[in-house]
Amino acid sequence: MSDSAFPSQARVVIVGGGVMGVGLAYHLGHEGWGDDTVLLEKAELTSGSTWHAAGQITHSTSSFSLGKCVDYNIGLYSGKLEAETGQPVTWHGCGSFRLAYTQDEMDWLRHTLSVATSLGFNIELVGPERVAELHPFYNLEGVLGALYTPDDGHVDPTNVTMAMAAGARQKGVRIFRHCRATNITQNAQGEWVVETERGTITCEHVVNAGGTYARQMGEWSGLQLPMTSMTHHYFVTEPVPEFENLDRELPVIRDDRKVSGYIRMEQKRGLIGIYEKENSNSVWHDACPWDYENWLFDADYDRVMPWLEESLNRMPIFADLGITREVHGAISHPPDGNPLIGPAPGVRNYWCCCGTQIGIGWGPGLTRELARWMVHGAANISMRDYDPRRFGSYATKDWQITKAHEDYKLRHEIPFPHFNRLAGRPIKPSPLYEHLKTKGAVYEEVYGFERPRWFAKNGIEAKDIYSFRRSPVHDMVGAEVAAVRTAAGIMDVTAFTKVMVEGPDAYALLDRLTANRMPQKVGSIGLTHMLNRLGRIELETTIVRMAEDKFYLICAAFFEQRLLDHLAQHRADADVTISALSSDWSALSLNGPKSRDILGACTDAALDNANFRWLSAKTLRIAGHDVWALRMSYAGELGWELHMPNSACVDVYSALWAAGEPEGLMDYGSFAMNAMRMEKAFKGAGELTNEVTLAEADVTRFARTDKDYLGRELTL
Repeated sequence: MSDSAFPSQARVVIVGGGVMGVGLAYHLGHEGWGDDTVLLEKAELTSGSTWHAAGQITHSTSSFSLGKCVDYNIGLYSGKLEAETGQPVTWHGCGSFRLAYTQDEMDWLRHTLSVATSLGFNIELVGPERVAELHPFYNLEGVLGALYTPDDGHVDPTNVTMAMAAGARQKGVRIFRHCRATNITQNAQGEWVVETERGTITCEHVVNAGGTYARQMGEWSGLQLPMTSMTHHYFVTEPVPEFENLDRELPVIRDDRKVSGYIRMEQKRGLIGIYEKENSNSVWHDACPWDYENWLFDADYDRVMPWLEESLNRMPIFADLGITREVHGAISHPPDGNPLIGPAPGVRNYWCCCGTQIGIGWGPGLTRELARWMVHGAANISMRDYDPRRFGSYATKDWQITKAHEDYKLRHEIPFPHFNRLAGRPIKPSPLYEHLKTKGAVYEEVYGFERPRWFAKNGIEAKDIYSFRRSPVHDMVGAEVAAVRTAAGIMDVTAFTKVMVEGPDAYALLDRLTANRMPQKVGSIGLTHMLNRLGRIELETTIVRMAEDKFYLICAAFFEQRLLDHLAQHRADADVTISALSSDWSALSLNGPKSRDILGACTDAALDNANFRWLSAKTLRIAGHDVWALRMSYAGELGWELHMPNSACVDVYSALWAAGEPEGLMDYGSFAMNAMRMEKAFKGAGELTNEVTLAEADVTRFARTDKDYLGRELTL
C-alpha cells in the first residue's frame, strides 16, 4: 500500500523511524503482524540519532542477554539482512580489541571472556604482541593484554535501517514518512488513538520509538519515561598515508582507560570517539525541538581535549593530520544506561522501544525480543534489565539528568560486580536509614529504596571496595552470616514490594494467576509463582491471607510495577481493590537460633512452634505498635519478617536491638542474605525470569496439578 493510503485502523502503530522503530517493524513482520503494522516518522528514516551513530558492534559484553542480542545482530549485519532484502548494509568485519592496562582490567576481560565463551562466541584473551601484529600503528605502552573478537566490526547505520525497512515492507508493514504524531491517548474501549498531521489512527498496540522525543511523547499519555539526551563526539581525520596500502581493515580499538572511547579506520581516514569522564553535556531537559532533523552541535574541544590528545598519543600517525569531520550529536541515556524495552508502567498495550544509547549495537536483537513479547506474550531472553517498569515515580526529571550524566561518565569504566552508582541518592530512605549509617551501613539502591548491603567494622571505611577477586568486605559479610547462624541477625528489608489485594473476588483472581495452592486459612502463608501465557515465570511472590477476602503480597523490590500491572491486566471484572503499600510500610527480618528469644522479650505473644507455626502470620504488639509478624525466613534459619507502618519502624527496631544485643544480635545486609539463601538453595529474583519455566528453575514443587492457572498447560 502506498504512503498516500493513510489508514484509520491498525493493530500496531510504531512512532519513530530510527533503527529501533524500524527494527521493531522488521521483526513484527517476521512474527506475522506485518500486514497490520504501521510506522510513522516525522521526517526521513534515521534522521534523529541513528544517522550520526558510529556504527560499531562488539561481542565484548559481560551481559548474557545483551550478548545473545549482539551475536544475532552481527549475523544479521554480516550477511543475512542483505541476502534477505537485496539492500546493501556496508558491513566491515574487521574485528576489535578491548585493551587492559591494570590487573583489575585484566580481571574484567577474563570475566567477559567467560561469558562470551559460554555463549559460543569467537573470542580470545591475547597479549600486546598479538595486538601489535594485527594493529601495528597503536601505541601499546602499558598494555597488559586485550580481548580479541575477530567477528566484530562496524556497519553503516543508515544502510542497515533502510535494509530493515525494506524487509519490513516485504512483510506488509506500511511506513509513512513526513508524518508527525502530535498526540497519543487511550479511548474508553482501551484502544490507542494516535493523532498525526495526516489524520488519526486507532490501534490496539502503540509503540514509543521516539528516540530523543520519547520522554515528551510519553507525557502525552501521562507517562514518565526516564531518559536524558546526552551529547557525544567523534572525529574523522584527513586521509592517513599509512592506510593507503593496507590490504585489510585494522581492528577497532576500544581503549577504556587512555582514550575513554574507540579508534578505528573510516575508509582511509581515522575515526576517534570519546566519552569524556568530566564535564559531560546534556541537552533538551524540557523538550527536544520538533524541527530537530539531522542535527549536530558544534564540537566542544575544551570538553574532550584531554582525551583527544591522548588519542593522538596512542595513534601517533594521526598526530599531524587535520580533522575533516566533527560529529557531536545527541543520544538518549536512561538513568542506568540500559534501554527501555517493554510495556510502559500502568497501562495496557503501550510499548517502549527507546532510550537506547547503542542502537546499532543492541537494537535489532532487542527489537526482535520486543516483537516476540508483543505477539507471543514473552520474550525469549531475560528482559529484567530493560523493562521500563524497573523505574518508579521517584524518577523525577532532575534525578534523570543527574543519573544520565553519571551513566555517560561510566560508559568506559570497569563494570565491577555489585558496582554501586551513587549519584542522585538517597531517593527513598527507610526510617532506619540515618541510624544504620551511623552503624556502618553501606547502602545499595533498589527501585529507589536504600537497602543495606553490608556493615563496615574494625576500622574499615563504610565504602564499597570493588574487585573481581575477594575483598576485605568478604570477611565482614562472613561475620554477619556467622552471627545469624549462631545467634541472630536483623536486616532492614523495607525495600520489598508490598501489595494488598482485597475484595469479594480477591481469592479467585489470585488463584487463577498463581501456580501453587493459595493459603486456605486466615493467617497462613504461601510461596507461589505467577506465569505468563507461555508458561514462563513472571515473578515469585509470598502471599499472606490476612482475612477471608484480604491478601498481602510480598516480592522483590523491582517487581512492584510488574506485579501491579500483572494483577490489573488479568483482573477483568473482578471486584477487588489493589493497593501498593511499599512506600508507606517498613519491614525487618529477624533471623537466627536466638530470634525467638529476642522477639519473645518484646511481646507477650506465645512464639513456640505449637502457637506460632512455620508459614503462619499473626499481629503482635511490639514497642506499643501493632506489627504483622510472618513466620518465615529467606535466610534459611529460624526467623520472622516483621511488617509495620513506617512510623513504627524505629521503635520496633530499637526494642529488638535492646533485647538482642546481649544475645549477640548483629545487623546484616543483602550480601549476607544472598549468601545464606544460596546455601539453603532458595531462589533469587534474578534466577526466576521470563527465560525459564518452573521446571527449569527447579521449583515445580510449588506448582499444583489439580488447579488451573495462567500458563499451566505450557509449564507442566
